[in-house]
Amino acid sequence: MEIFFGAFTSEWEQRRAALLHEMSSSGRAASAEEEMRKRLKQLAQLGAAGGGGGSSGAPGSRGSASKGRAAPRAQVTSVARRMEARLAAVAKGSQPAVVKLASYGGGARVGAMLNYVSRSGELKVENENGRILDGREELARIRGDWDHLFQNRAESRDIGSFSVEIAASGIASDEALHEQVRSTLTSGLGDRRYAYAIAKNDGGSVTVQGLVVLRSEQGERLTGDPKAASIIQGRYDASAAAGEAAAKFSFHGYGNGVEFGASRLRGLVDRHDDVRDDRGQSIANEKVAGDLVQKEWRAELHSRKSRDVMHVIMSARAGTDVAAFEGAVRDFLAHQFAGHRYVFAMHDPASDPKEVGEGGKRPHVHAHAIVAMKSDSGDRIETTPAVFREWRSVMAEKAREHGIEMEMTDRREFAAPPAFTRTQVRPVSREGRTEHVGTSEAAQARYDAKRSGRRMVAKSHRSRLYIIKAQKSWQKVALAGGDRQTVAYATQHREYLEAGLSRAQTETSGTVLRADFGSNFRINLATLQETVLEGQELREMSRAEFETYEKKVETALFKLERSVSADDRADFDEVAGLARDFVNQKRELVDLYEQRKEALAEQGAERFRSDPRDSANDEWDAAVAKHGEAVVDAGNETMIEIEHYRDGLDRIEAGEFSADRKEGMQAGLNRALEQASQLAIEGNSYVRDVAEQDPGLKRAIEQEENKSDRPEEVKDKAASNAETVDEQQRDFRADEEDRQPIDDDARAAHELASTVDTTNRLQDRLDKDREAVPRGGETTRTDPAQQHIPRLEELEREQIEQRERDRDDRDR
Repeated sequence: MEIFFGAFTSEWEQRRAALLHEMSSSGRAASAEEEMRKRLKQLAQLGAAGGGGGSSGAPGSRGSASKGRAAPRAQVTSVARRMEARLAAVAKGSQPAVVKLASYGGGARVGAMLNYVSRSGELKVENENGRILDGREELARIRGDWDHLFQNRAESRDIGSFSVEIAASGIASDEALHEQVRSTLTSGLGDRRYAYAIAKNDGGSVTVQGLVVLRSEQGERLTGDPKAASIIQGRYDASAAAGEAAAKFSFHGYGNGVEFGASRLRGLVDRHDDVRDDRGQSIANEKVAGDLVQKEWRAELHSRKSRDVMHVIMSARAGTDVAAFEGAVRDFLAHQFAGHRYVFAMHDPASDPKEVGEGGKRPHVHAHAIVAMKSDSGDRIETTPAVFREWRSVMAEKAREHGIEMEMTDRREFAAPPAFTRTQVRPVSREGRTEHVGTSEAAQARYDAKRSGRRMVAKSHRSRLYIIKAQKSWQKVALAGGDRQTVAYATQHREYLEAGLSRAQTETSGTVLRADFGSNFRINLATLQETVLEGQELREMSRAEFETYEKKVETALFKLERSVSADDRADFDEVAGLARDFVNQKRELVDLYEQRKEALAEQGAERFRSDPRDSANDEWDAAVAKHGEAVVDAGNETMIEIEHYRDGLDRIEAGEFSADRKEGMQAGLNRALEQASQLAIEGNSYVRDVAEQDPGLKRAIEQEENKSDRPEEVKDKAASNAETVDEQQRDFRADEEDRQPIDDDARAAHELASTVDTTNRLQDRLDKDREAVPRGGETTRTDPAQQHIPRLEELEREQIEQRERDRDDRDR
């Protein structure tokens, strides 16, 4: 067979074809597979081993090589997008990336899993080489092709069913009988956990039936068969208990895992009225039986199952383009599982042969993949929370490359509840969205929280730090502006996180107000609770802030008292007492803060802050103080655009993006640099400062200044305006230094009010300018020298005047 290597579009395909041609023509067919394995790692460095097909072309064709597959597996980790960029995209409508690890399976289950994914062979299945597998026969061959990758290890024997015949006679009471039975079982079974039931026989003997954890605390695992019974029998016969009563042990079966143990123990409870555990505790019903196995025995099982393959599900919103999503899934699998064997199939409503009532034709498009855990080169897939996060990040990246707006998300960023697992629920209806019921009360509560969208935050210290970071990112997204829907979405989720953190902190400190009031004053009670919790959020208050807060609490208490009924009066008094105690504690803290501030002022220390701020906030505040908020806002927006294009070019150089996009990225960077240069020339001192640390921007500004076609009067006006702004700011800062020091909290409050007022007026002015722009004509950017410089001067004057008024108010 002659191979035309030019027919392959990428280097790794040519190399693999050359290898296959060499092996087939050398006459060494017996060692072909072995030689292939030896060279797989070399091929994997070019993205060949396990690389999926292209994103376009007819089904079964290779198409072009997928983007981002040229790096070896050790280097394919996706560069994480900044949290602020991700959240901004979600606020604008991007969908979250959903990649779920549905289950693991041993080699024996591969056939059943493939049958489910392919809908019994009716759907097309594609493997890691881009080849379409049609029909059950080709799917059945996968088991044999992958067999060398499986451990073929038997599942651990975790729980055994046993019975014991005890010649116990002359025992007066039931309690004494149970004591005798437990003594007998413990003498034979040792320190293992067990549960049992007693059946009395004629002649005074008893038959004990039960379940036992086969692994002891020392690590010895019984096999649950006649051999294990003989071992137990020998131990019992050698013990002191054998002299009191004869006993004969036997095993009748064994099983793996918590599900097996819970099922068997529930059956034992169902058949017998009195079932007890090794500690003599009664197992009264099926719920207690399930809890015993799941909560107490689980840790001692050390259950082991073969994890030869895993079932992964990737899904997108209803209405997502199926062909684009299929290409994204193909590229994701090739990128993330390079070197591993896998197959995948698409499930969408149009092609799914399974009916709705049977769980088919789901409204959202999704894909199922069966992946071998072990690669041909011996590497195993890691499955940790960090890896799952990487999966979602890579899936979102590949989706965006195929035109689907998708982002990696974290539930902590949305105050979302944790997901429920398949072992915690069972389906009861598959009409539309599958409905489930929990297998326990805790599982039902978790299911209800997830399906109802209840807001909650994780409580670990690490998660709290992450949530605080997410809260700041939502705040930045909201302040960045844009359409109303984006701002509202960001603001709402920031409030979700704030409320969740407040609740978590309140529960930790024990200041939750709990009372079961009637519906007449629930609203007033909620208002009171929110008011009190405001004080929990404001850890450090000025005296004026505290007095305002105290009045709000008393007002809320007054409204609540007016609506309280006589029956609820005692509950109200308790709540009011708790609220006032909390306010008194805040008063003491305010006094302590003021004393500490005075001490720090006397020692010449830096001003006391209640919450440490990060370096980015400090840099922002310093820039605003030096240049003015309007100047920094305008310059920062341009710098963000420059960094965006620079980041894109870096990722193209790293091979993460296609080189076809380099020209567009470079053009965008040039435009952004030109805009920043214009701002600097027009008097933006913040951009000038940044350029001192940015050689590229500095060169762009110098080139713009040296352009011969720039009107001389524009240059002069820009320079004079920059000098005017600097002079105003110097005078303003000098005037600030000459004034007497005032209370730090009052100053912060007034500065915040001034900033908010200035921002609102700036936004109003921008809105008016947008409305005034002619639809089809020139914009206000036609003549930057005439439009932007007077605008900056006016904004600076307004800001200075506002701060002057604030200082006058404070002096009075």
